[in-house]
Amino acid sequence: MVTVAFLLGLILCLLLGVPYIDFLQKRTIGQYVKDVAPENHSQKEGTPTMGGVFIITAIAAAAVITLMLAQRLDTAALIILMTLIFYTFAGFQDDYLKIRGKGNDGLSAKGKLFRQMAIALLPVLYLITADASATVVSIGQYAFELGWLYPFFAVFIITGASNAFNLTDGLDGLAASTGIFAFVAGALIAFYSGYHQTAIIAAAAAGALLGFLRYNAPKAQVFMGDTGSLALGGLLGTLAVMGKFEILLIILGGVFIAETLSVIIQVMSFKLTGKRVFKMSPLHHHFELCGWGEKKIVTVFALTSAVLSGVALLLFYLGVKGVI
Repeated sequence: MVTVAFLLGLILCLLLGVPYIDFLQKRTIGQYVKDVAPENHSQKEGTPTMGGVFIITAIAAAAVITLMLAQRLDTAALIILMTLIFYTFAGFQDDYLKIRGKGNDGLSAKGKLFRQMAIALLPVLYLITADASATVVSIGQYAFELGWLYPFFAVFIITGASNAFNLTDGLDGLAASTGIFAFVAGALIAFYSGYHQTAIIAAAAAGALLGFLRYNAPKAQVFMGDTGSLALGGLLGTLAVMGKFEILLIILGGVFIAETLSVIIQVMSFKLTGKRVFKMSPLHHHFELCGWGEKKIVTVFALTSAVLSGVALLLFYLGVKGVI
């Protein structure tokens, strides 16, 4: 059923892409590029955005169909899908404000963070009330009981993943290509851990992202916007929490973490010393200003995501075998 979810997500995203992009073009719903972005990004001005709408639609439809076929459309699955939809609405509002204002100022940073944290509470509160052992996080044979700290940890994981994926979505095909490997790894870990609902939804997300690459690979016909990136990051974090692979998420999501850390380091360095560590953050912009082409950056980052996802799967396998 995991394969079915992947294929359905792929096919539905491919089918929905053409009419949706046509709709965006007719309504002139396009991207506005920040003045601080690298100069070559000016050519992206006007490219249709908010493609996340048809990505999320494909994921939700593929997941529901497959879950029903597998007779696994239970409360846990519905909670994950509800969280995805709520994150989609938050991202949609952010995109809408940017388009209406003809600029890149959408929701305030505090307003966006508040929404992300509030939404993250839904799966976290469900989990800790439905499963007494949910407050334990583990990797291999090593388990850590977090107790009352776990809700804070889980909200941080989900919110952090949402923001990290959002920061990574800055080049054609970057977030989608790196996300595919992360969701595939998450699907496999969840499946072999017995969290089949989580695995099905993760597989549907991986398939939809592969389909989206048809329209988002350089030169992009459409961007996912915050509608897609906030929701997909939030979904990845939610899947890690519900599928109990929170620690492995740090590894398989290494590219997203590196992008986030580059922003944190840049801001802290500038505030403390007045100097910048990177030519520009997030990290992909630094490589752009170092002379790397967009396709090269996307390829290298995607391969890095594939390697890190492979490492996470290896660690999971070693844990199952009792090696670690």
